[in-house]
Amino acid sequence: MKRLLILKAATHRRYSGGFAAGLALAGCLALPAAAQGQPTKKNTGKIEEAEIEIVKERVNQLPEATRNFEKIKLPAPVRVERKVTYTYPDFRLPPDRLTPSVKVLTIRAEEPTPLTGNFVKAAAGNYGTFYGRGYFHSTRNTDHAYGLDVKHVSSINGPVDGKNSRMSESSAHLMGELYRGTGALGATLDFGHERYNFYGYEKAANGSVFATPESGGIKQTFNRFAVKAYAHNRDPAQVLTYDAGIGYRYWADSYVASENDVRLNAKVGYALGEASRITVAADASFITDKDQAAPSLATQNPSLLTRSRVFVQATPAYEFSRNNIAISVGATLGYSGDTATSVSKGVLYPAIRLGYTIEPEKFMVYAGLGGALQRVTRYDLSTENPWLNRGLNVADTHRGPTLYAGFTSTPARGLEFNARATYARDRNLYFYLNNPLDPTRFDLVYDRNATGVLNIHGELLYNAAEKFRLGTRLDYNKYALKNLDEPFHRPEFQGSVFGTYNVFDKLLIGVEGYFYSASYGISYRAATTPGGVRTADFYRATDPVIDLNLRADYRITPKISIFVMGNNLVNRQYQRFYGYPVKGINALGGATYTF
Repeated sequence: MKRLLILKAATHRRYSGGFAAGLALAGCLALPAAAQGQPTKKNTGKIEEAEIEIVKERVNQLPEATRNFEKIKLPAPVRVERKVTYTYPDFRLPPDRLTPSVKVLTIRAEEPTPLTGNFVKAAAGNYGTFYGRGYFHSTRNTDHAYGLDVKHVSSINGPVDGKNSRMSESSAHLMGELYRGTGALGATLDFGHERYNFYGYEKAANGSVFATPESGGIKQTFNRFAVKAYAHNRDPAQVLTYDAGIGYRYWADSYVASENDVRLNAKVGYALGEASRITVAADASFITDKDQAAPSLATQNPSLLTRSRVFVQATPAYEFSRNNIAISVGATLGYSGDTATSVSKGVLYPAIRLGYTIEPEKFMVYAGLGGALQRVTRYDLSTENPWLNRGLNVADTHRGPTLYAGFTSTPARGLEFNARATYARDRNLYFYLNNPLDPTRFDLVYDRNATGVLNIHGELLYNAAEKFRLGTRLDYNKYALKNLDEPFHRPEFQGSVFGTYNVFDKLLIGVEGYFYSASYGISYRAATTPGGVRTADFYRATDPVIDLNLRADYRITPKISIFVMGNNLVNRQYQRFYGYPVKGINALGGATYTF
C-alpha cells in the first residue's frame, strides 16, 4: 500500500470531512491518468490500494512587538553664548552739524533679494540745492565684494546773504574685499572735497564802516584723502583671531594748514580654552601737520608752524566667560606727545569689565573701570565744525579714570532697550570758542585742570516685522569745570528720534527729529575800526536746536521710484555754533533708478 503525505501550511481554518474525502477522490483519479502517460508500464486495469494522510504541522506566528510608551524627545539646541563688545566713545557732535541733510531710504531696502547692487539718485530743491548719489556694488558673493559710493550735495544760497552762506560737500568711497575661508583681505580708498563760507559775521548797519564781505573772501575748503588696507579673521570658533590694518590720511584747507597721518591698528585674540582668551588691542598714529599761527595785531605776517604728533596705545587683557558671567581684566598703556595742558604724556589705566547675563538674550548688566587716550585730528574736527581758526593747538584727550555701568535688554520681540551711565575725569578735553579778533572763526580752548564728565545714555528701538520701525537716542552730559566759565558749544542734552513706516509695498514714510539744549558762545562789542580789538560783552546761549525732517518714497516700477523730503519743518533758524544760523524750511524732490 502506497502512502501519500501532504503537508498543510499556513492553515487558519479547519476543513470538513466531505471536503477531505473530495480531495482523496481527486487524488485517486489523478494517479491512473499519470500512469497512462508512462509508456514503460503496462495498464493492468487494477486500482492499487493507497492511503492519503494530511498532516498539518506549520502555523505562521508574528513575533511579539516591542511597544515604546515614551514620548519622542528632541535634543535641546546647543546654547550659544552671545558675546557683546562695548565701546564708550567720547561725545562727538554729529557729522552733519544738524544742518538739514539729505538722507533718503529706498523702498523696501530691508529685502535681501533681489540685490542689484546699483542705483543712482538725483534731487533738487529750494536754496538752489542739488543732491546726487551713485551706488555701484557687486551682488552677493562668497568669494569677493567691491563697490563705489559717490555723493554730492550743494546749495547755491544759504540763510545769510545768499551766496555768502553757500556750501557743497562731495565724497567718493571705493572698497574691495577677498574672502578666504574665515579670513578676509580688503582695502578702502576715500576722497572728499568740501566748501564753506565764514558767514557768521554781524550784519552791517546803515552808516557802518564795515561792508558786507564778498563770497570769495570768506571761502574755506577742505580736501581729504584716505587709504587703508586690512585683514581680519573674526570667527570666534578659531583659536587665533585677528583684525589688523594700516592706513594713511591727508587733510588740507584753503589756507596753508595740512595734516599727514599714518595709522596702524591691530587686535589679536588667542583662545586658552573654551572659556578663556587673551586679547591685545593696539593703535598708533604718527602725524605731521603744518599750520599758520593765528593772526594778531602784533604779528602782521604769521609764521608757519610745523610739528609732529605721536600717539601709541595698547590694551592687553585676559577674558573669561562661563555660564552667565563674563570677566575681562587688563590695562591700557598709552603715550601722546601733545602738551595742551600740564598732563603727563604717558598714561596707565585699568581695563576691567564684568558682565552678568540675568536671562540669556533678554537681559544683561555690566560695569567696569577703564580709561584711554582719544586721538584728536584736524581731519575729524573739521567734520564737527568747519569754521575753525588758524593756529589751532590740537591735542589728544586723556579720558580716565572712567567708571561705567549699564544694561542691555530685549524685553519683547522686536524691542531693544539699552542704558549706560559713565563718569570720567578728562584732560585736554576741547571746547569751541569764537575768536575775539574774528568771531566768525572758532578756537580750541581747554580747562587747565581735569574736567569731570557725567554722561547718561539711553537707546530704545522697536522694529515690527520690518513694517514699522521707531527709535530714540538720548544723552545727558554734565561738565564740572575749574577754569572755564561754560562748556562752550557742548550742549548738556542731545536727543534724536527716527522712524519709518512701510504703508504698503510701494510707499515708505520716514521721520527724523533732533533736539539739543542750548550751548554757549561769547559775544563781543564791535571794534571801532576794521581789524580792531573787540572786547568781550557777555556769554550768550544759543537757541535750543529743534529740527524735524520728513520724507516719503514712492516706487513707480521695480526700478524707478520718486521721493520728496522736507527738512527743518519747524522753520527754526537755530545756531548750533554761535553766529551761524542754519537754513529754514527746505524741500527736495527727486527720483531713484535701480539697476
